[in-house]
Order: sequence, then structure tokens, then C-alpha cells
Amino acid sequence: MSILFEHVTAVTMDPAAPVLRNAFVLVEGTAISQVGHTRPQGAFDRVVDCTGKVMMPGLINAHTHLPMTLMRGYGGGHDLQHWLNDYIFPAEDKLDSASVRAGTLLALAELIAGGVTCVADMYYFCPDIAQAVADSGISANISRSVTCFGPVDDPENYYACRELNAFREQWHGFDSGRIRVDASIHAEYTSFAAPNMWEYLGRYAADHKLGMQVHLSETRSEHLECMARHAGKTPFAVLDDYGVWQNGGVAAHCVWVSQDDMEGMVRRGVTAVHNPVSNLKLASGVAPVPRLLRAGVNVALGTDGVASNNSHGMFEEIKLAALLHKGVSRDPTAVSARQALEMATINGARALGRNTGCIAPGLDADLILVDFTHPGLTPCHDPEENLVFSAHGSDVVMNMARGKVIYENGAFLTLDLEDIRAQLEGYALPRIFG
Repeated sequence: MSILFEHVTAVTMDPAAPVLRNAFVLVEGTAISQVGHTRPQGAFDRVVDCTGKVMMPGLINAHTHLPMTLMRGYGGGHDLQHWLNDYIFPAEDKLDSASVRAGTLLALAELIAGGVTCVADMYYFCPDIAQAVADSGISANISRSVTCFGPVDDPENYYACRELNAFREQWHGFDSGRIRVDASIHAEYTSFAAPNMWEYLGRYAADHKLGMQVHLSETRSEHLECMARHAGKTPFAVLDDYGVWQNGGVAAHCVWVSQDDMEGMVRRGVTAVHNPVSNLKLASGVAPVPRLLRAGVNVALGTDGVASNNSHGMFEEIKLAALLHKGVSRDPTAVSARQALEMATINGARALGRNTGCIAPGLDADLILVDFTHPGLTPCHDPEENLVFSAHGSDVVMNMARGKVIYENGAFLTLDLEDIRAQLEGYALPRIFG
């Protein structure tokens, strides 16, 4: 199918032409084929008049836990460890395939309506998550998070690793790579009793050319307790010793990483995923994003799970990422509007190995339209400034994932919202919360 977008104001994220006005963007099949000020020749299956709207690459949520949408707002007012141990882990013990699928579908509806076209997810029940993602139309890097609170004699036959291997065989590369499988170590603090697991998973990721997802230095106590356990070595350094990062990776949070960690992340090709809302809600601290950027670390954006956020609102994350570091450093240039948008688009694509994040010929057609005729986006002196500091997910009026329109003018074209609500209210929520 071919779709021509005309009269486009495009925030391309392409340094060569960052903002194009009154332009044309042609999508053919799953990819962008032409971008510019000359109208393409020929007939098209659909022509979309974008007058009053701004196009940008679809947003990439580089760290979340989709099924945890079921726990939105549950256990608020606690730090990470109390929140996990007293609220989240007990609730998760009651999950099953049907409830995970319902929670995932709810999360995907929220993400799609807010302009997200790709996510990185870390959880379990991965086949159920993958099926929901497949149905939704978006792309995802899905990882089977591994925890082990005691020694493990044979990592290859550990239940979570068996699940990872079966999941990879079934889903990795689905639909021309729309779904990718990553390896995952939940965190150093949830697996330090089995360092051979780190070695195994690092080698597994490298052997199968998979990404790696890890929670890293999210809280001060996590960071310091790791250093006490490992003769002064930080979580990044300890995991590096065991080969976890040999194929690169995505490190979520990075609130307490050191300068040496940052240099190691650059050396190993590890992305830091900034989760400003979750880190503030759980009082974990503020990631040193300006220092990470100066060190050359690729920085992406994520929401974390809705249980600790409490939304999948990526525009909120973009705004906070741009504002937070200005306030902390008292420097209005600490994180620019362009840098905040890069974290949510092209940097996320780089982190997840995706051919997207920019509006340019040859890239996947992951595109969204934002209605700049809405009162909160009027007037517009600078489209990038408006997208970062004024836009909300509710301003998104079209979401296209790999050339397929999956959401338009409030209507979901791949998801049945009423059925999702019925699954939630009739089964998932009563099962978990009674």
C-alpha cells in the first residue's frame, strides 16, 4: 500500500534537515520511500492532508514492563525495595497467561494512543506478551527477565533460561524482525548468588546475536551494596567481568553509575535508558544524563512499568527529561529540546537495533501525526519546542507502525478496547486483587 502525506511539517530527527515545512512524505509498503519538497509522481492508495499537523518518528519506549499495567498505582509511597517485596512480588505471584495478556493489551492501547511504535519489554510470560504485541502492530524487543536468589548449578537448565531459549526459537525475528528477543538479567541484586548465570547469559546473547536488558544502579543502596559484595566494583563493572555486555546492551535507570561506568558503557556499546518519572516516584534519584551524554553514552527514554510511573506517557518523559536536568544543574542548556526528542526516537532505535527513529528514505515507516491546531499547541514558533514542552499523548491523531495505520482520530484499528476492558474487569483484576 502507498500513502502520501502532503503539506507536512516534519520534525525528521535527521541532522541534515531537522524540520521540513510544507513537505511530502511517501510511504510504500513498510518503508518511507521519499521525503522532500517535491510532490512524488504517480497514483497512491491514500493521500493524507497534514495541514495543521506535525509529523515525527514514532516514539520508542526503551524500558517497560507491559503486564504491570494491572498494578497501576498499587503500593505507592514506598521506596523500590519495600514496593517490590511488600506489594509487587506478591501480586505477581498470582499472574497467569490470561491476566498477563489482558494487562499487556491494555498497556499497548495506552502506548499506541500516545504515539509509541516500538518498546523494549522485560518480564516473564513472554509468549503471551509477544502474541499481544504481534496483534497490535507495533514492534518490540522482548526479554525474559532472569532472577535467581540462590546458587544455580546448571544455568542452561534453569527454568527461566529454558523459557528464554524456547521463546527465542518461537518468536525471534517474527514478521521480518518486528519482534526481537533479548536476553535479560533482572539486576545484580536479584542474581548475585549465581554469578555463573551472568556468564551463561552473556555468552548466550553473544552466541545468538541477541540484545541484553538489565536494571542497573537504579538506587543508591543497590549500587553501594553491590560494591560491598564485590570489593568495590559497581554493578556495571561486576557484570562486565562476567561477560554480560560482550554483545552490548540496554541498561535501565543508571541513576548511580560512576564515570568509569560511563566510559565502560561507551566501550561496550551499552545504552542508558533514562526513566525520570519512575525514578522520582520511587525516590531513587536523578540519573546524570548530561554527564552520560558528554561521555558519549547513547541515552534513550523509557517509562518503566506503569506500577511505578503511573502511565506510559512518553511525552511526559520527554518533557521531564528536558526540564529535570535544567533544574538540578541550574543550567538551561543541560538537555536541549532536540536532545530530549532524540532520546525518545533515534537513540531508542539505536539501542534496540531498529531501522527507524528518523524520517528518511529507506527507514521503517514508524510515524505519528500530532495535531497542532489543538489549543495547547497554538501558536507554534518552534515545532520541536512545542513537541517537548507542550504536547501530550492526547494530541496524537495518527499512529503508523511499519507502514500500517494502527490508530487514527481516537480509533484503534488493531485492538478491541471493549474486549480488553472485559478481560480486565471479568478476570485479570479479580484474580490478582480479589
